[in-house]
Amino acid sequence: MPLTTEEIILDHGFPGTHRAVTVHRFGPARTDAAPRPKAYIQAALHADEIPGLLVAQHLLARLKAADAEGRVRGDIILVPYANPIGLSQAVLGTAIGRFALSSGVNFNRDFPDLAAPVADQVLGRLGPDAAANVALVRRAALAAIAAWETATEADSLRKILMGLAIDADLVLDLHCDSEALIHAYTGTESWPDATDVMADLGCRAVFLALESGGNPFDEACSGLWWRLRNRLTAGLSGGVPPLPAACLAATIELRGRRDVDDALAGTDADALVRVLTRRGLLAGDAGEQPVPACQATPLAGVDRVRAPVAGVVLYTVALGDTVTVGQTVAEVVDPVTGIRHPARARAPGIVWARAEQRYTAAGAIITSIAGDRPLAEEGSGLLTAR
Repeated sequence: MPLTTEEIILDHGFPGTHRAVTVHRFGPARTDAAPRPKAYIQAALHADEIPGLLVAQHLLARLKAADAEGRVRGDIILVPYANPIGLSQAVLGTAIGRFALSSGVNFNRDFPDLAAPVADQVLGRLGPDAAANVALVRRAALAAIAAWETATEADSLRKILMGLAIDADLVLDLHCDSEALIHAYTGTESWPDATDVMADLGCRAVFLALESGGNPFDEACSGLWWRLRNRLTAGLSGGVPPLPAACLAATIELRGRRDVDDALAGTDADALVRVLTRRGLLAGDAGEQPVPACQATPLAGVDRVRAPVAGVVLYTVALGDTVTVGQTVAEVVDPVTGIRHPARARAPGIVWARAEQRYTAAGAIITSIAGDRPLAEEGSGLLTAR
C-alpha cells in the first residue's frame, strides 16, 4: 500500500486560525484480521528541539524508498513535527517550544492515564489467549481516547497524538537535550526488550522508570499496560489472565540542540531503519545487532548537579567522561568577587548532559550524571522542567 499523508486539524484554536498535524502512514493499517506490527515515530513534541525535525525528513526519504521497493511489512506512522502549537511560539526572536505560552504547561506532560477507563471496558472479558487480550485492550484504549472531550488546543494535540500511537507495538518520541550524548528514557518493564533499539541507535545512556512523574507521552503509551495489569490483578491470586506489556515506548534524546546536520541526521535515520527492520516492520537485513554502548540505569539514579551560586560556568569534565563521588564537574565564577565555586558529583557515572548556557542562576542544573543507584523516589518528578 503506497504512502498516505493526512493533515489532522487541532480543535480549540483562536478565531481565524487553525493548526494541523501532518501524518505520514506507510503500509496498510493494522486490523484484528491482519495483526501486522505497528510502529509510531514522532519528532519535536518539544518544538524547539530541532534535531528530530531533520532526522524525520531523512527517515521519510528512506521510508519512501523502502515503500517503492515493496519492503514495508508493517504499519508505520511518522509524524515529522508533533507540535504545531510550539512551532508557532517565539518571544523576542527566541523559539519557545517546550511550554505552552498560554498556560505554562510542558507539552510533554499531562497525557491521559488510560488504565482506569480501559479497565472498566475489559474487566471480566480477558481470557487465556494473550494475543486476544492485547487486541481487546488496544480497542478499549482507542475508544477511551476517542471519548476524551478536550477543552484546550494543547489537549486536542495530545488526543491526536495518543490516538495515533496508543495501539502501536513500538513508539519512539524524538527529542534532544541541551548539550548531550545520545540517550533514551524507557519503562522498567520494557527492559531488556528495548536493548536492540538502544544498541542500534548507539545510546550512551538509557534510563529506566515505571513512574517518572507528569505522565509524559512515552510513559502514557507503554505505562498503560503495567498500570492496567496492576489494576486488574490487585487483590487476586492465581488464574490471572495473561496481559503482556504490548507497547515498547521510549523517548530518544538526539544529543544536543546544536547537533543539527545532515551527516548526524542521516546516521540516526539509518539507525531507525535498522530498528524497524529488526522489529519486522521493514523487509531486509538489519545486520548483526551492535553491542550496547551502555548498561541501563535507574532514572532515579541520575545526579542533576546544580550550580551553587549564580555566575559563569566553567566545565572541568567533558561529555562522556566518567566521574566519581565528590569530583568537581564544573566551577561557577562569581562575576562580582571572582571566587570560583565548585560543583561536585553526588554519584559516580558517565557525564551525559550539560547546560549549553555558560551563565547560570543559583540552583540551576548544569550537569547530569548517570548514577547506578537511586538518589530519589520514583514518581517524584524525576524529569526536569515540568
